[in-house]
Amino acid sequence: MPEEAAAVLAALAGLLPPGVAVAAADPRRLHPLLPGEALPGATAARLAEFSAGRDAARRALVQIGAGGGAIPQRADRSPAWPAGVTGSITHSRTLCLAAVTRAHAGLGIDVEEDTPLAEELAVLVLSAGERRRLAVQPDPGRAAKLAFSAKEAAYKAQYARSRRMLDFDAIELRLSREGFRARLMVAAGPIPAGTFIAGRHTRIAGHLLTACVM
Repeated sequence: MPEEAAAVLAALAGLLPPGVAVAAADPRRLHPLLPGEALPGATAARLAEFSAGRDAARRALVQIGAGGGAIPQRADRSPAWPAGVTGSITHSRTLCLAAVTRAHAGLGIDVEEDTPLAEELAVLVLSAGERRRLAVQPDPGRAAKLAFSAKEAAYKAQYARSRRMLDFDAIELRLSREGFRARLMVAAGPIPAGTFIAGRHTRIAGHLLTACVM
């Protein structure tokens, strides 16, 4: 494994509690897919990303004794994990990460390049209050990218439990030095409005990492 990928993978493991297994793969090349994991009509780049996610996920599943089988795609395009397992897959242009566990009902991870978030995207994914809080940070653009990543991780964690699509404004985020708290502003299936999702974040090897369990 390249040194950069190994460093990011170790950092991700450090953000997650015991019992969560992690693995990495390169999304710039095609990895073998198992029967049932086809992605009809995908571009070569998308197929490489998808296959890297499946490769990393299967290797993470082996670590918890649940590997060996295909990981099909559900109708909502989320992975169909083995019974009793929940997981999360994320990728940047150069790195794909997967995390799986038997111990938690909701798990979310996200990786992003550690670059400023475009202003036009910040307006779409961050509330006015979030943008005001981030504007006083030493590097507002990179802080906004971190907030975006944290919202992505929190969204994935709640979706694993609720199977409900939420807009970005349904999650209100507050960042601290090493963590974040995401508050659900609306009910999401069995998860009531007002629920907090706690997570952690770090910067490593040109990447932002966020992770949470619930």
